[in-house]
Amino acid sequence: MNEYKLELVARHRPEVLERILRVARHRGFTVTTMEMTLIETQVRLKITVKSDRTLDLLVNQLAKLPDVITAPTY
Repeated sequence: MNEYKLELVARHRPEVLERILRVARHRGFTVTTMEMTLIETQVRLKITVKSDRTLDLLVNQLAKLPDVITAPTY
């Protein structure tokens, strides 16, 4: 199983964290660590995930979420 680290910035909304975690789960990734920092009206997320799938499957879907401001980088 491969481990990947990624970082993204999203709008601070009540449902944004749930949506990000749902996308990860639906794409077959397990979140092993997550750090969230609130910066005014935005949240910075540092996420570590594990999966046998390629990271592009997750990154492409996260970038499509309407509340994601900065596409995930890894």
